[in-house]
Amino acid sequence: MPTIPRSWLFVPADSEKKIAKALGGEADAIILDLEDSVAEANKSDARKIAAAALKGADRDTAQLWVRINPLDSRMAETDLRAVVRARPFGVMLPKSESGKDIATLRRMLDAEEGARRIRIGTTKISAVATETAASLFGLGSYADVSKRLVALTWGAEDLSAALGASSKFDADGELSFTYKLARSLCLAGAVAAGVQPVDSLFADFRDDDGLRADCDRGRREGFTGKLAIHPAQVPIINAAFTPSEAEIDHARQVVELFAANPGAGTIGLDGKMLDRPHLLQARRVLEWAGEAVPG
Repeated sequence: MPTIPRSWLFVPADSEKKIAKALGGEADAIILDLEDSVAEANKSDARKIAAAALKGADRDTAQLWVRINPLDSRMAETDLRAVVRARPFGVMLPKSESGKDIATLRRMLDAEEGARRIRIGTTKISAVATETAASLFGLGSYADVSKRLVALTWGAEDLSAALGASSKFDADGELSFTYKLARSLCLAGAVAAGVQPVDSLFADFRDDDGLRADCDRGRREGFTGKLAIHPAQVPIINAAFTPSEAEIDHARQVVELFAANPGAGTIGLDGKMLDRPHLLQARRVLEWAGEAVPG
């Protein structure tokens, strides 16, 4: 399993069949969803199914996450009581509006882990950070809030509903400016906070070419992983967010050249001039590939 998850697969937590299929698949991170994909009447059963799945799962094949209900839903504490004892890798917070929400969730996790005699800080946090109007103004507030926070992602469906939009797309089928803005702010907010930026889902799971193109756009901009809503999307996402051997080899050369010339501001390689931003990018590629990066 890569150090940085490439594919984050949502699975309804009330479906044992879909959970079993996901656990037998190739996703780097599996998100047992207690929120949008589970009807109100099924929440209690979903918590029990999620906890049982966590207890019986192989932890070496994928990170196991649980998306809880929003903090203002009055269900988040119940969700945590049900699943933290089963020791998920982390919990995903939907409709997060700022770092204050992460701080609140951190305190809730502190209390729950303490009650269960689990080492404080064990359960990590990821957050869907663009689902309300207010959330767009809080994307610069996630730095230094909690060491539990490891990833930020974004979503347009809830945001478009919150804004009263009739569609999130322009007439040409492209995302409208507002949602492109949310995407960019999430990317910048995640990088500023030192956590993984995870691109949002591609809804049409039958459109492989469209998914590949969407993955390529996200990767070029700086995202290092992507949400998935169907197991068929996972191999495409994994391939798109895996550095190629050529990229890794080039990154090694850049890092080694700068290491051999510590006082140099720029270095020539293959007829091109490289400077410190290129070194930073090369280091990121090696970290992404799971390689040790020379100091």
